[in-house]
Amino acid sequence: MMDSLGSIGIFVRVAGRLGFSAVARDLGVSPSAVGKAVARLEDRLGVRLFHRSTRTLALTAEGEIFLERCRRILSEVEAAELEMTRASETPQGRLRISLPRHSGLFEPVIADFMRRYPAVELDLDFSDRFVDVIGDGFDAAVRTGNLTSSGLKQRRLGDFRRVLVASPHYIESHGRPAQPADLQDHICLHYRFHNTGKIERWPLPPASDDDVLDLPRMLICNSVEMRIHLALQGQGIACLPDFIVAEHLRSGRLQTLLEDCTDNSSTMWVVWPASRDLSPKLRAFIDCLSAQVLSQGTRY
Repeated sequence: MMDSLGSIGIFVRVAGRLGFSAVARDLGVSPSAVGKAVARLEDRLGVRLFHRSTRTLALTAEGEIFLERCRRILSEVEAAELEMTRASETPQGRLRISLPRHSGLFEPVIADFMRRYPAVELDLDFSDRFVDVIGDGFDAAVRTGNLTSSGLKQRRLGDFRRVLVASPHYIESHGRPAQPADLQDHICLHYRFHNTGKIERWPLPPASDDDVLDLPRMLICNSVEMRIHLALQGQGIACLPDFIVAEHLRSGRLQTLLEDCTDNSSTMWVVWPASRDLSPKLRAFIDCLSAQVLSQGTRY
């Protein structure tokens, strides 16, 4: 069938140029090769397609009829190829992504992506666990911190800091800590990681060379949203990524504490299997993340 399609293409070219030599030059083959391709097609059809003489080449009646059909066939093939090419370039299909639990950062990105690419089916897993991107069947994952060599490609989304925050009401009622040791007399709202059960350490200098500052644990929970709510209600001090509370800081509903003592920075990345080509759907998703996540900064 493919050989027949190739012969049809040559036949249409010869009919259009009415000469073997011109078509041979176009295709980069010998005139005899073109002539043999047309002859094989005639043998297969059992009809003569061209009247041949030493100087002229003209279509037979059967050749005229066959040419009209062949042009329609090749037009359909060309349209099908164009349709497939466009389909391969259009983001579509299922996309499985692992994202951190603080989903507030990603909500606008996801909503915008769904509006722009309705043919993509998103399967999102919000979790603090360190997923095996390849083994767990994810197309990509968002991670923070320093990356190790893992056979994954990566793109930097931006930098962020963890900050200590409290409401003006809390500061008025309990005072503003002047140094990390003052936190011993404050209500500290802690976060427990889902996957390990460990309590997140605050980015503070140690109490001494060998001693980590031991903070009061008035509340421990595994919810970012709950700690934000309690901090806004004046119930304590929380340590949170700056991008999560940026709006509250801009509005003045929360204030940062001990900024000189919490000079820390971390990077957010999107990673995906290095062994896979970047499909249109994944490329579109990564581009959306890169354009919007942390793009507005955390100016407050």
